[in-house]
Amino acid sequence: MDEVEVVVAHSERATVRVGDVFLKVDADQARIDVEVEAMSLAPVPTPKVLWHKPPALAITALPGTTLGRLGGPSTGSSAAWAAAGAAIRKLHDAPLPSWPGRADRSIAALAAELDDECELLVTNGLLPADLVTRNRRVAEAALRPWTPAFTHGDLQIAHVFVDGDEVTGVIDWSEAGQGDALYDLATFTLGHEEHLDDVLTGYGTDIDLDVIHAWWSLRSLLAVRWLAEHGFDPFAPGCEVDVLKSRM
Repeated sequence: MDEVEVVVAHSERATVRVGDVFLKVDADQARIDVEVEAMSLAPVPTPKVLWHKPPALAITALPGTTLGRLGGPSTGSSAAWAAAGAAIRKLHDAPLPSWPGRADRSIAALAAELDDECELLVTNGLLPADLVTRNRRVAEAALRPWTPAFTHGDLQIAHVFVDGDEVTGVIDWSEAGQGDALYDLATFTLGHEEHLDDVLTGYGTDIDLDVIHAWWSLRSLLAVRWLAEHGFDPFAPGCEVDVLKSRM
């Protein structure tokens, strides 16, 4: 038996790996239920569910490697990034799930959350006011009507596995549901703007780049304080704060 590897752990959820099995424990049973249902519906490769007994879920490991991580070097060929874009498009074109996802927040609710978070970032001294103000202005482009799609909701590059130029699977579906397709595309390319063209080549349709940029700013603004409070470092090179600075 291999040693136990802690993949991620904080107050809301934890994931450990033992050999080829991942065990996920979540304080919110609904997230585990969504993950199981979304993986059964998604038209892209996903891990196999071994068993599901709240608050835990056991799934198999996926073959291949990820395209990188936020704040780390990106890997994979242009063709691999394009293949990921094609897989994302296949997901977005699939029949809608019956429930709203993380990418489905209303414009009004999202704007209110963003305004509150921007105020806290400044008053708590986490970020300078000019950085927050500029990115709040950029984020405005994301607050527009959109057509619902089947979205992953947390499509970080660390959640997409490839083997060569082929996508072998997508993990972590607990935020999936109906939502804004461009939220997924922006999440996937966050901090790796150099691969956006490759992803859009595979995705295969015209995209409003201002909205992608807006989601980069919006997602980063909403994430900085949470990350800092849960033991992560949004100030690390290439991470959320650098993404915000790139919009200046």
